[in-house]
Amino acid sequence: MDKFHYVSYAQEVIFGSGALNQLPQALERFGQRRLLLCTSRSQRDNGHLAALRAHLGASLVEVYDQVVPHVQNAQVDEAYRRAAEKQVDAVIGLGGGSPIGMAKAVAAALDKKMTGVDLRPAPPTDQPLVPVIAIPTTYAGSEMTAVYGITHSDEKPPRKVTVSDPKCSPKLVIYDPELTLDLPPELTASTGINALAHCIEALYSITRHPLSTAAAASAARYISATLLRCYTHGQDLEARSGMLVGAHLAGLALSSVSMGLHHGLCHVLGGTANVPHGIANSIILPHAIRFNAQVTAVQLLPAAEALGIGPDGHGPVPSVQAAADKVAELSRRMRLPQQLRQAGVRKADLPSLAELAFQNRTVQNNPRPITDAAQIEALLQDAW
Repeated sequence: MDKFHYVSYAQEVIFGSGALNQLPQALERFGQRRLLLCTSRSQRDNGHLAALRAHLGASLVEVYDQVVPHVQNAQVDEAYRRAAEKQVDAVIGLGGGSPIGMAKAVAAALDKKMTGVDLRPAPPTDQPLVPVIAIPTTYAGSEMTAVYGITHSDEKPPRKVTVSDPKCSPKLVIYDPELTLDLPPELTASTGINALAHCIEALYSITRHPLSTAAAASAARYISATLLRCYTHGQDLEARSGMLVGAHLAGLALSSVSMGLHHGLCHVLGGTANVPHGIANSIILPHAIRFNAQVTAVQLLPAAEALGIGPDGHGPVPSVQAAADKVAELSRRMRLPQQLRQAGVRKADLPSLAELAFQNRTVQNNPRPITDAAQIEALLQDAW
């Protein structure tokens, strides 16, 4: 690794139990006074929305609490319309990857309205006119990245389009482990595996660099030590805090590198087959690790070690293949689906899903070159 290039983002990150209480003071430093909140019904039901209202008061001029998975284009349009009518100057995402992705998409649309141009800044260190504030309650990691996806559900078949732009990275991130104590076991498990997938893809990314590698290796250790504890003992604040640190580091690791086959394929499964993102990760990750093992084994050794797989004297490839088995075992212990058919994917759709994935630019950044859709279809067949 004698050459590398990456873009980092200007972000204020506040981490700690009770960190949500620091939101009003943090917002004073930003100067925004008219806020839109993007969130889901679950955040209203569990009381997190009410807590946020109490902190924001009159500054919260609009709430869009209907966000569903995979950031639907019709919902982006509706939330944007409300934001424009209320002259919003910042957007908050509260919840998992979808509410935070929605906040990014709405902020991007507002920025485009104000400037008349798409979000493609030059230089890449330009700051947004409408900042995003992220308050994650899962381990999805969207709060650390400048990427979001929008599913165009009106197309046949539906298509998830990924947007990557430095302006989209949240400017303020509040990590409060107390907000994860009521995260249901299945979401704990699936978003936790998602975070682990961020580590894997960052470690073997074709654009990896020293910071991404160090963050990913550290994240894998945190996740390995705490994820199962969070699943079995959801009220364990120490475990929840450690897992959230792991998710933060995993998101940070992935934020400045190119993703590969794993995430590109999961985006296709989500946008076209409506598989929840965390579930897609739990099914595909072991297969993606095995697919890339011959090319990426050396890079993945830190993840294997974090999972308790030591060297066996036969080289790095067997260790990484054992790590893939360990990931599958972890998913089984947390009762996550192991096959695509368990997630509602039809076998007849595998060829078309493989073709869509082959056209995905993220898939084309995979460290093991993918030259034919048949390679992806074979992986999907194994996962089905």
